Amino acid sequence: MTDDTQNPSVLSMRQEDLDELLTRAAERGAERCLAHLGLENGHAARDIRELRDLLEAWRDARHTAWQTAIKVATTGILACLLVGAAIKLKLMGGSQ
Repeated sequence: MTDDTQNPSVLSMRQEDLDELLTRAAERGAERCLAHLGLENGHAARDIRELRDLLEAWRDARHTAWQTAIKVATTGILACLLVGAAIKLKLMGGSQ
């Protein structure tokens, strides 16, 4: 076995220095990621909030559209049933 103090490929750092190095590396990585997404101009938080608001509005609109379609279909079916019942009972003024 060799002694680590004599091996030039072993790097020794204090924990504080290692933490600082990792923090800087993480920040640089995050900045590169934001730049890659086109959000590097300092408005990333606002842009993401606006995108989330837009997505929530789209989901609400889609939900409302489905509700409306179901209500229209239900109303149409009930109207057809009423007209059919009125014709069957000869309430619509048809010939007797």
